[in-house]
Amino acid sequence: MYKNLEECILDLEKHGHLVRIKEEVDPYLEMASIHLKVYEAGGPALLFENVKGSEFPAVSNLFGTLERSKFIFRKTWNSTQNVVALRNDPVKALKNPFQHARTGLAASKALPKKSSGLPGGFKEISISDLPLIQHWPNDGGAFVTLPQVYSEDADKPGIMNANLGMYRVQLSGNDYELDKEIGLHYQIHRGIGVHQAKANKKGEPLKVSIFIGGPPSHTLSAVMPLPEGLSEMTFAGMLAGRRFRYSYKNGYCISHDADFVITGEIHPDETKPEGPFGDHLGYYSLTHEFPLMRVHKVYARENAVWPFTVVGRPPQEDTSFGDLIHELTGDAIKQEIPGVKEVHAVDAAGVHPLLLAIGSERYTPYQKVKQPAELLTIANRILGTGQLSLAKYLFITAEDEQPLDTHNEAAFFQYILERIDLQRDIHFQTNTTIDTLDYSGTGLNTGSKVIFAAYGDKKRELCKEVPETLKKLPEIKNPRLVMPGVIALQGGSFSSYEQAQEELKALSTAIGKKGDAGSCPVILLCDDSDFVSETMANFVWVTFTRSNPSHDIYGVNSGYENKHWGCDSMIIDVRIKPHHAPPLIADEKVDESTKRFFAPGGVLAEYGADK
Repeated sequence: MYKNLEECILDLEKHGHLVRIKEEVDPYLEMASIHLKVYEAGGPALLFENVKGSEFPAVSNLFGTLERSKFIFRKTWNSTQNVVALRNDPVKALKNPFQHARTGLAASKALPKKSSGLPGGFKEISISDLPLIQHWPNDGGAFVTLPQVYSEDADKPGIMNANLGMYRVQLSGNDYELDKEIGLHYQIHRGIGVHQAKANKKGEPLKVSIFIGGPPSHTLSAVMPLPEGLSEMTFAGMLAGRRFRYSYKNGYCISHDADFVITGEIHPDETKPEGPFGDHLGYYSLTHEFPLMRVHKVYARENAVWPFTVVGRPPQEDTSFGDLIHELTGDAIKQEIPGVKEVHAVDAAGVHPLLLAIGSERYTPYQKVKQPAELLTIANRILGTGQLSLAKYLFITAEDEQPLDTHNEAAFFQYILERIDLQRDIHFQTNTTIDTLDYSGTGLNTGSKVIFAAYGDKKRELCKEVPETLKKLPEIKNPRLVMPGVIALQGGSFSSYEQAQEELKALSTAIGKKGDAGSCPVILLCDDSDFVSETMANFVWVTFTRSNPSHDIYGVNSGYENKHWGCDSMIIDVRIKPHHAPPLIADEKVDESTKRFFAPGGVLAEYGADK
């Protein structure tokens, strides 16, 4: 496979998967604008040969489609998938030793290979020499969006105990001194956070190396949720079909295959404001204090190319990362959580806010009334597992006489809503952790979760049009059917939760007085009911990114029984709140300017808006 990123680019171009853009392009918003349009059109990878202000070209949209991603890894995909499967289920190797003999050989070839000194062709440069790409108008500066951030365990140094993670890196802007300081955005529970805590305890700075580029397998390795004991560098070697090559320079690890390497130190308790940054939920993550990295040296290989992506409201290129991870890890979640058949992190909702799951229900086989039991045990296991613990909303059920597919989201929601007992099947977890990038909660990393666990016989026919009882409510406009059982009502803006609580209390009472709304178990109070009801993607994005379950779920005829909350119909306030982060809105002038690339005769004409 590829020894470096340049080989990958040439291979993609040879097979019609890449287009070169020779005209000078501004890294301030223009490159991102072009990327977003091409990604949306299902277009090729893009090589920007002439980046304003930098001698280095840049490439984006490498992983823009699952098909192209699998093409990149076509020669090593199956063998790597087999190794990951064995790590999840080693009994397979014991049952079929000859069948898996080659798998062990592939893994042994992937062990990192240490050399001495800097690789030939590396030259020292400065941060200011790099393509300083700003993606969204209100971003705090230029960011690295496909970094491989390398750190080692202070108690167990060495590459086999190292962590390689994808944590965004701010190169410029804010209070950072250009060429001397950069910002790293990560949480303390991440691998690098654990390393930093250990270094802090010893009173030592943490040495960090940031690799950019190299074989695409190295980039993917930085985001893979690998089984315990399988290092990212070993996985990178397996997927590349070539050992991860490295050396040390001044105590810093140097990837010999990377296009760029930034080295530096994180000192105890040194932070600076990082952000804002247009993030994968479709909103800006705001400015917060995050670790400061003092830059030591910056290197570039010969013919270096700067890879980048643009994140924003999904789907985006990082959606393909999720698809790749799902295919590579296969049944890992089934091995980790007994009883789980399927867990789907819904990309259109920003991945982390919403999980749909299929479990098993074997605890009550002889009861006349089917109800969730084992499902609740499984649900708590799901919300306590790795990145799944960042979820706010979990809808879980078990198959009962008909097959289910969590990726058919509309049908799955309908199945749940037909069966859920809203007085019994809603389970809150309050004052807990949520995703750092999610501003719907009560503070940074702080919010709530809710489990909807439904199982058993069908309880209701769902409304397929807006009931008359919801058409003439006070202070409510434009009621719209989102899907069977879900109605969107348009309300006004508000300035505080106290005001919202009074409004929702009045709305709940008004609906209760007008009669039965039980065929509509979910009612949304939103800012724009036409937008919410227009597509399934709009529905899940607005509903699950703009609400905090404990604060924004209300109910018709709601009440408590032995501290358990229930209702007859659920109302979710999905309006934008005063404390929410602003949504991502592109710069109209820049978007208008980049249309020249898509106009007739332009290099990207076949991916224009009229195609």
